[in-house]
Amino acid sequence: MKVSMSPPHTATSVRLLVLAVQLVLLVCGSQASDDTKRCKLFSESPAERKVLSLLEPLTNKTFSVATTSDKESYTYQFQVCGDAGKTVGAGLVQIDHTERKVETVLGLYTVTQAIGGSDWVMLIYSNGTKYDGHCSKEMRKAIVMISCNRGVEMGKLEVVLEERERDRDCFYLFELDSSAVCPALPSQLSAGSIILIIGFVLLSVYLICGFLYQRLIVGAKGLQQFPNYVFWTQVGNLAADGCNVVCRTQGPEEEPPTYRGVSTEPEEEPEERDDHLLPM
Repeated sequence: MKVSMSPPHTATSVRLLVLAVQLVLLVCGSQASDDTKRCKLFSESPAERKVLSLLEPLTNKTFSVATTSDKESYTYQFQVCGDAGKTVGAGLVQIDHTERKVETVLGLYTVTQAIGGSDWVMLIYSNGTKYDGHCSKEMRKAIVMISCNRGVEMGKLEVVLEERERDRDCFYLFELDSSAVCPALPSQLSAGSIILIIGFVLLSVYLICGFLYQRLIVGAKGLQQFPNYVFWTQVGNLAADGCNVVCRTQGPEEEPPTYRGVSTEPEEEPEERDDHLLPM
């Protein structure tokens, strides 16, 4: 009685393949998370939520910029739908280096507005720390203008101005370049090119998956690892048989009988003369 057992290296290879597939699925699942949902819109709408989704590549990253003048030194920190400083819910903060690093909240991502254009997004954070003596002591508001720049994935944050000489509607304005808000480029591929690419991808998947199956599951070696090896070795013969059926006739052709004319009168046979055989 023979007992067949799979080689240990085959079982190990199968486990490693399963582990690799699970790791890929885990990475894809983490990349598919929508971190912009942490932003709470001032007025929930599908249009603004769609604009926010464009900023997904910029989430979980802190953008900083420092400004210095004769009497003031500040550092501004900004996050897309995330905590930029120590204050929970603060999407943009100002750190004053002249007063023991006092942190001032310029806007909360829990009170957000998102306005989008063809190649830009305006992100507005409201309900920041109240002004002490400006703008009728209203709450601070920060506006971040994110513009399209295909050559920059995540640009640098820049301070444009602080408008606080008004009685109402004061704001901080910032700029940021990113390719995330750029419109999609129209496809330059023709229908034939797309079909060829799809065919090449399908062929690659067929060869790779078939090779792995034959090697790891079936345990094939050499040319037998090629998927459907027996079938492909017979393709030439099958094609020749098909060509023979379609393009060639079956059996040798018989020559048609030649036409011979029929005479109306019987032909006279030449008379045999045997006079020379008689005695003289």
